[in-house]
Amino acid sequence: MPASERVPEVGLSAAPAAPPPPSLLTLLSEGELTVRGRVRDASNAVLYCEAAHEGATVACVYKPVAGERPLWDFPDGTLAQREVAAFLVSEATGWGLVPPTVLRDGPYGEGMVQLWIDAAAEEAGDGGDAGTALLALTEDTEPAPGWKAVVEAEVGEGRTALLVHADDDRLRRLAVLDAVINNADRKGGHLLPAPDGRLYGIDHGVTFHAEDKLRTLLWGWAGEPMPVEAVAALEGLTAALDGELGVRLGPLITAAEIDALRARVARLLETGVHPLPGGGWPSIPWPPV
Repeated sequence: MPASERVPEVGLSAAPAAPPPPSLLTLLSEGELTVRGRVRDASNAVLYCEAAHEGATVACVYKPVAGERPLWDFPDGTLAQREVAAFLVSEATGWGLVPPTVLRDGPYGEGMVQLWIDAAAEEAGDGGDAGTALLALTEDTEPAPGWKAVVEAEVGEGRTALLVHADDDRLRRLAVLDAVINNADRKGGHLLPAPDGRLYGIDHGVTFHAEDKLRTLLWGWAGEPMPVEAVAALEGLTAALDGELGVRLGPLITAAEIDALRARVARLLETGVHPLPGGGWPSIPWPPV
């Protein structure tokens, strides 16, 4: 029986996002980049820029390949290439979870350029990072309604607390995307709720490895059936990988990584459930935020 027939008839409430207009991708790809500042908390070079083209200007992030630190466990390709590949896969699902992202030349050579997202201030709460409103630590042994348990965490002085994330449809889509792209670093700080209610995931430089390296804070649905919408997105992704998406991924990630991507999608469709931690790789990123 196909996986889509085994999954309960439940859906996700928030509508998927429309794809970015071609003019925005043109602006990011062809606009003149002007560096306005640097994000200093990042482990690699991250530059805050403006892209200007034909009278239009947009804020963006520019991550030059020259500013990347080599990773022994991701020897193939570049962080920038994998970031663009994650955007392409996100667009193929129809969910628009990754901000518009392109690979292009810039002031410091080739790099990734991505639309800057101003996180909604009301989501942050108490001056914290925007993504932390979707995560919490509780002294309760079970998550409250509207929350999903992730893991028990030590909080000092011999005390433990339960790390939970919101039972949020937007997060659930992102959990599926992370399983597809094999995201090895889904931290709380990589979640950006936008003022229009959309949720974006950023920082996808350590993705698409051929070996299982899924490491995330979004384990709350592990082992649960995926919604019908998610199954449909995966079926569409399978078709896309046999067409234009597979062609566009070719210059960005290796043939082995594309094969592994296909296999992950097929496995998710076969099981029809959110994956469980594998056990051969730390399942939670550090630091978690």
